[in-house]
Amino acid sequence: MRRVTLNAILPVAVLSALPVLLAAEEADRKQAPEFRTMRPGSQVDAIIRYKTTIKAAALTSLRALGVTPDKVHDRVRIVRARMPLAALKALAADENVAYVSPNRKVRASAVNYFDPLIPTVGLDLPSNSAWTGKGIGVAVIDSGIAPLADLQKNANSSSRIVYRESFVNLPGDLHGHGTHVAGIIGGNAKKSKQGKAVLGIAPDVHLIDLQVLDANGVTDDAALIAAINRAIELKDTYNIRVINMSVGRGIFESYATDPLCQAVEAAWNAGITVVVAAGNLGRNNTSGNQGYGTITSPGNDPYVITVGSVNMKGTQSTGDDVVASYSSKGPSALDFVVKPDLVAPGNQIASLKASSSARVVVEFPSNSVLASEIDLAATGSSDYFRLSGTSMAAPVVAGAAAVLLEKYPSLTPDQIKARLMKTARKSFVPSYSLTDNGTTYTVTHDLFTVGAGALDINAALNTTETATGSARSPSAVFNTSTGQVSLVYASNVVWGSNVVWGSNVVWGSNVVWGSNVVWGSNVVWGSSSSQGFNVVWGSNASTASNVTSAMASREIALGEQ
Repeated sequence: MRRVTLNAILPVAVLSALPVLLAAEEADRKQAPEFRTMRPGSQVDAIIRYKTTIKAAALTSLRALGVTPDKVHDRVRIVRARMPLAALKALAADENVAYVSPNRKVRASAVNYFDPLIPTVGLDLPSNSAWTGKGIGVAVIDSGIAPLADLQKNANSSSRIVYRESFVNLPGDLHGHGTHVAGIIGGNAKKSKQGKAVLGIAPDVHLIDLQVLDANGVTDDAALIAAINRAIELKDTYNIRVINMSVGRGIFESYATDPLCQAVEAAWNAGITVVVAAGNLGRNNTSGNQGYGTITSPGNDPYVITVGSVNMKGTQSTGDDVVASYSSKGPSALDFVVKPDLVAPGNQIASLKASSSARVVVEFPSNSVLASEIDLAATGSSDYFRLSGTSMAAPVVAGAAAVLLEKYPSLTPDQIKARLMKTARKSFVPSYSLTDNGTTYTVTHDLFTVGAGALDINAALNTTETATGSARSPSAVFNTSTGQVSLVYASNVVWGSNVVWGSNVVWGSNVVWGSNVVWGSNVVWGSSSSQGFNVVWGSNASTASNVTSAMASREIALGEQ
C-alpha cells in the first residue's frame, strides 16, 4: 500500500488555514458552555484557571482586557475576576489560560429540605445548582409582599423586592397570600438554612411587588389591569420577564373580549411570561360537572401558562403524585380552551408567613410551621406557613420560568411555555378517589386535569429544543355528527402536525388518542355521563363568583392529606 503524505492531498490554502482553525477549536474548548447563551456586553463573575503559576504579568494582561481580578488562588492556579464578556475570546486564546467559566452557584447536595418541593421538580441535582433566577425580575400581582429576611440577598441584608406599588392603598400584605406566593418563587431559606431548608424555586430573583388584593383577598379587574400595565411599563427597568397571578374570577365572555384576558395577552406580547393559577373549583359538582369546565379567568386565555395543583403526598418520589381534587379542570367555559397547560406541586406547601396578624394566619393558625419542625432551637411558631391550592402551584412554575430565563435569556414566552409543557412528566395513574368530610371525589388524570403533565424543571433546563411559532393552547370542539371531541389549533402553533412538537408529544399518548380525538370511541374521560359531558358541552354558565380573589377557601387552604 502506497503512503501519501498530508501535504500531497490537501490544497495549500487549506493547509495554511489549519493552524487558525485548530486555534479557534482549542479556544472554544476553553470556554464554559453557559457563555454561549449570555447577552453580548454582559459583565461576568468569572473563574479563570491557568496552566502554570500565576505571575504578575498575567494579572497585568487581565487588566489590559478590562478584566478586574478579585481573588488570586496561587495553589490551585485560579483567579476570580469580574470581566466583560467581550474579553472572553482573548482570554481563551491565551496559551497560559486553561479554562474560563462563570462563578456558578452551588447548592449543597446534602441540603435537608423541609418539604419535597425542590427534589420533586428536579432542582436538587448538581447540574442545576448554578441556576437561581439571578438577574430576572418577577412581578407578583397579589396581596403584597412582606420584606422578610428570606427575600433579602444572600450576601447582605438588602432586599430583593426592588419595586413596590399598591393599587388598593394598603400599607403592606394584610392578607398573607402574596408573601407566601413570593416565598415559593424566590425565598432563599435564610431563616431556616440552619435546619430543614424552606427554599423557593429561584432564590436570587428580583421581586416586583404589585399589590392588588385587600385584607380579605379580593380585588377587581381595574386594579389587576393597572398592575399588569405597570409591569409592562417597568419591564426594561427591572428586567421583568415573568408575571405571577395566583388570582382568578368567573368567566363571563370569550377571552377575546374579556379585558382581563386582553391585558395578560398584552404582557405576553411585550415579552413577559404570564403564569396564572387554574382555580380551586375541581370539587365543584353543583351542575353535575365533576369539576370540569371550572377554569377561572384569566387562566382561560390560550396564551398564558395556566397551572393546576399536584399533591406530592409528602414524599420526594413522583410515583405517588396525583392532581389535587380541588384543582380546576378544563376545558374553559365558552371557548373550550384546553386547560390547564400543566400541573405543579401546590398542596401543603411551606413558604413565608407575612406576619402573625395576616388574615390567612389568623384564620388557619394550625398551618404555621413550628420551629422544631425545621430543626431550629427556638420554640413555638417559625417564619413559615403552609397553604394549598393552585395559587401555590403557579409560583412554582413562575420560579421555573425565571430559572430557565437565567440560563437561556433569549427564550420568548411562547418558547418557555412550549418547553415546560413538552418536558412535563406525563406518568400518572389513570385515576384515584379521595374521601374528605364524608364526600368522595374521583379524579381522572386526563387532558383537562393534568394538561401536558407535571412540571419537570430538570428536563426543561437540560433540553436544547427551541420551538418556533405560537404556543397558544388549542380549543376542544365537539362534533355532533360523530360524537367526538377533537383538538383544534390556531395557525402557526408549535404543536400541530409537526413531529417534534406534535400534540401527542406535548400532551402524551395517554391523553390524546387517534387523530387528536380526546373523546369519542376511545373515551379519555371514562364514562361521559359520570364526568359531566352534557354539562360541559351544554350549558356553560360560570360557577365562579363575580369577584377576582386569591385562590383560597377553607378546605383548600387546609389542603389534602
